[in-house]
Amino acid sequence: MEKIIDYKKKKNNVKLQFADKKYRVEVLDSKIIRFFSGKKSTSFSVTECEFPEPCWSLEEGSNNLILKTDDLMVEINDGFLVDIFDTSGKVICRDYRGKRQISSKITEETLSIISGEGHSLVDKSRELNIQVCKKMDGDECFYGLGDKTGFLNKRGYYYEMWNSDLPEPQVDSFVSLYKSIPFFIVLKDDCVFGIFFDNTYKTCFNMGQESDDYYYFGADKGNLDYYFIYGSTMSEVLSSYMKLTGTVPLPQMWTLGYHQSRWGYDTEEQIKTLASRMRSEKVPCDCIHLDIDYMDNYKVFTWNKKNYLNPKAAIKSLSKQGFKMITIIDPGVKKEKGYHIYDEGVAEGYFATTPKGKIYKNKVWPGDSVFPDFGKEKVRKWWANNQQFLLDMGIRGIWNDMNEPASFNGPLPDDVVFHDEERVSTHEKMHNVYGHLMAKATYEGLKDLDKRRPFVITRACYAGSQKYATAWTGDNHSIWAHLQMAVPQLCNLGLSGMSYVGTDIGGFGSDTTPELLLRWIEVGCFSPLFRNHSGRGTREQEPWQFGDEVLSIYRKYVELRYRLIPYYYDLFFKGEQTGLPVMRPLILHYQNDKEVQNKNDEFLVGESILVAPVLMQGETKKMVYLPAGDWFDYWTGEKVQGGDYFLRDAPLDLCPIYIKAGSIIPNFPVQQFIGEQNIENLILDIYPGKGEYHHFQDDGETFAYREGKYNEYKISLDDQNLLTVSLEHNGYEPVYKGFTIMWKGKERQVAFSGSSISLNLEG
Repeated sequence: MEKIIDYKKKKNNVKLQFADKKYRVEVLDSKIIRFFSGKKSTSFSVTECEFPEPCWSLEEGSNNLILKTDDLMVEINDGFLVDIFDTSGKVICRDYRGKRQISSKITEETLSIISGEGHSLVDKSRELNIQVCKKMDGDECFYGLGDKTGFLNKRGYYYEMWNSDLPEPQVDSFVSLYKSIPFFIVLKDDCVFGIFFDNTYKTCFNMGQESDDYYYFGADKGNLDYYFIYGSTMSEVLSSYMKLTGTVPLPQMWTLGYHQSRWGYDTEEQIKTLASRMRSEKVPCDCIHLDIDYMDNYKVFTWNKKNYLNPKAAIKSLSKQGFKMITIIDPGVKKEKGYHIYDEGVAEGYFATTPKGKIYKNKVWPGDSVFPDFGKEKVRKWWANNQQFLLDMGIRGIWNDMNEPASFNGPLPDDVVFHDEERVSTHEKMHNVYGHLMAKATYEGLKDLDKRRPFVITRACYAGSQKYATAWTGDNHSIWAHLQMAVPQLCNLGLSGMSYVGTDIGGFGSDTTPELLLRWIEVGCFSPLFRNHSGRGTREQEPWQFGDEVLSIYRKYVELRYRLIPYYYDLFFKGEQTGLPVMRPLILHYQNDKEVQNKNDEFLVGESILVAPVLMQGETKKMVYLPAGDWFDYWTGEKVQGGDYFLRDAPLDLCPIYIKAGSIIPNFPVQQFIGEQNIENLILDIYPGKGEYHHFQDDGETFAYREGKYNEYKISLDDQNLLTVSLEHNGYEPVYKGFTIMWKGKERQVAFSGSSISLNLEG
């Protein structure tokens, strides 16, 4: 085991010299410690955040170094084995001292036999060049790791970070999906912490799958570069991670409404008919998405003039009806001389190349295609400026797809030449950040050209992508297993920093059924990104496709979402400051409740709304668990004491919803699109108990709120049922003229002078 030969303390870090390696331990603040070894590099994720100058000390122990902050004590031992304690000496996290217990080594012969049978096998047994092994005490639960299949608690599973386009139905055994977010939270009985392994190569995370004695993460290439993040709660750990990688910017309000999409809206007339039907059926809708068919032969930044005779005029007409249009854009550029995007890219050297310097090509939707080298700033600026073509058409958002990058003739080879800014790099290093950098280019282009808050959707991403894009979970299927998976999948994305996320409601592949579609809309209406999307060749799943009863129930939940728009908007406003997600697993706020450690079928929206959807075919009753405290049934107003399970009737038209006592939920009247009505009176849905709520009001589109141009209302309810509303910050006009108070099933109108009001709700 290598011994510490020398060390030097500098500013906020200590540099250690071992026989063959150098390491650095960096103190970001009293609860965040970075461990690093390797070549100097710039993180794609970590923002230039400001931490107060940390107060820390370093002293020599009997055979180690001891680093102390106000909250942690870190022992650095020979072999760069690290043990972390709190200030009382309680163990938080130790490096594992033993050897890995590999039960069955996978041989080349075994791999050959299995592949010959048409099967694939992930070799989880190999040793990694970079490997951090942590001791497991037995009480650990693991959360996060981004876009992964399976259940909420990742204990006992193995995963890889390698952005992958996998159209077949995803099941628990999948080790990777479209997104790579190498961050996880460890919850133990007496402490909680997070680990962020900032390495863009293919990385591995074994969360006790190999042994009950340890978990490990690592890679074959890149740097050892991980952050240990301590906190008293899961929320605190997550907020610290978000401070490192950036919070989700407040979206435009209309993006929180309902989105209708399908691969197969081929013509201008189809879109017009769809929009007309949405309005005639009174299903609120703000967005219509155009898949690849709107383009000319799938060439990016072109328009199919054969099927869209006058797209600009059509989009303008749809805009007057309250619809915003979103268009898909893939990274693959058709290899075609005379096509201006291809010609410009070739002339300027904007595309990835082979090691011999030729432009690399593979097949995607347009046929032979080439791939922009988004690692270069000048390529990102070029891509950003090309968004002007779509903005000129009236497009309001961009949907980035196939940006793993996906390809049809096999994956891109590891040695394809990309750039890390001006440094020559490889596909092997840049693969996991390709979608991240494409989203960044798109976001910055829209921000600069349109001036409003950009709306960018991405399929592939990396840690920190939340600064630039919302995301969906990719090509799911119309099967019950994927509806069941949606809850833990979205919750873990939120715990990984990606707060603005959703699934394709109804499923993208396969054929949905009336029951599945309705149970999915009952989940989807609470998902941050609220989009129904399906694939060409599958059964159409617009709200009216299954008859009047399905349409009526579907409309009921879309209308519910539109009532809750101000609540969602407030959660995003607060989330930009705190980093907390909109859709949350119960464990985030009830981490001492053992019953919710593995709760895969319920979730919270903020702290006030608990949703317990039916996720099994044919079921009309739901076994509901409510954490300790008083809750109110959203539909009946019945008070329910938490801390136990109970059976709730849940016919097809009912999703069990519970509101925490003391909650104040702002509502809007139902609109067919956001902005249809001028909201002068805010509806306040108030539940008995003591509580406080902050509501924000601004223009809903621009970045003016960052300059203080917003209103903040403080709404509080005391234990004597005295409601007080005060305008805490006045930076935006107009101020609400009044409030509609909903209390115990009764409605009351109250005028507002613009400063404060108080009233006894029982008076």
